[in-house]
Amino acid sequence: MTAPATPPRSGPAAASEPLAPPAWTVEDLESLVRTLPAVASARVLRDPEGKVREVHVLGTTELSPKQIVRNVESALLARFGLRLDHRAISVAQSATARTPEAPPAVAAAPAPTVVSAPAPGRGIYFEDVEVRRSRSAGLACTVTLRAGSETYSGEASGVETSRARGELAATATVRALAPLLADGVTLAFESCMTVNAADRDFAFVVVSGRSGRESTVLSGSCEVRDSLETAAVLAVLDATERWMERGGAR
Repeated sequence: MTAPATPPRSGPAAASEPLAPPAWTVEDLESLVRTLPAVASARVLRDPEGKVREVHVLGTTELSPKQIVRNVESALLARFGLRLDHRAISVAQSATARTPEAPPAVAAAPAPTVVSAPAPGRGIYFEDVEVRRSRSAGLACTVTLRAGSETYSGEASGVETSRARGELAATATVRALAPLLADGVTLAFESCMTVNAADRDFAFVVVSGRSGRESTVLSGSCEVRDSLETAAVLAVLDATERWMERGGAR
């Protein structure tokens, strides 16, 4: 068990900076934090004014407390625009803690058909990512996925920047997944950013899934090895895999 992080100082320096009015709830924040690597559970506390003052995390020993804190900071900023002082995040680790798994009732229930490919039971695989540059169109990215014997492609384009590379690849991946979603289910790109942990760079992606009135925040990550574009594609697949297996909704 590690000691919690240094408590936040009183005053404005330790306070979070949410938008006014905030477009999120405490449940939204806790749900996102629980999807991060090495996080078993999380609790968010607000002050009487509604500002986030403390985030308490129970983590596994897979990552260091400092790395977990950085991941929490990055995720809250990327998804909700919430800038939180790192001293407001405390992490306790336990060798017996476990990351959340799918509820048994959901796992035991018959899974709705989500993938329309003609080979049920097979997953969705990354096939290729193609990046094209031009002076007129800027940067264009095409992602090809495979499900069974079928391939599905998505494309996104925009101005070329270092950040846009990952964002366009993630957006193209979300568009390639669209034909594989069940009726009434949608998937939208939220953000993609590079996070450094354990002296390695990771693509960290946040997407949102909606089924009817139910909205779900999904996050995934992948180490940047071959290219940022490839890592962004794999991070989207990491974020959506379990959600799609459960039918695209909780």
